[in-house]
Amino acid sequence: MSWAKRSVAAVLTAAVAASVAACTSEGTNADDAASCVYQVTYDGRTYRDVANAEFTVGRKLGAVTQPPCDDTGGQDEEPATTETAYAVAGISPKVAIAVGDSPGDVQFVAVYSGNKLPPEVKELITNAW
Repeated sequence: MSWAKRSVAAVLTAAVAASVAACTSEGTNADDAASCVYQVTYDGRTYRDVANAEFTVGRKLGAVTQPPCDDTGGQDEEPATTETAYAVAGISPKVAIAVGDSPGDVQFVAVYSGNKLPPEVKELITNAW
């Protein structure tokens, strides 16, 4: 195997290992459950976190609800929380929104179809690179 192929394989292996580690709890006990995925509900739709998207925050839309995370099997479950939803310039709120305490401190979230992102969201990620 060439040096380039070994390098690519090493990078991919590291990326997979990092993503697996990021999705698990900090404990090392086999009984520990995985951490919850960041998701919110707005206007009857569920949105999940999207990384590496370049976007512009628009007007305030209203409140989103973050459901409680049940990663402890019902023990010490946190209550649902609310945050503020903001429009994303150029994208329908039915596809993606920004969520946070203020327009300067938001997280980009989108509605997924299965495990696929809408094309409008993919374009924001592609343009970010």
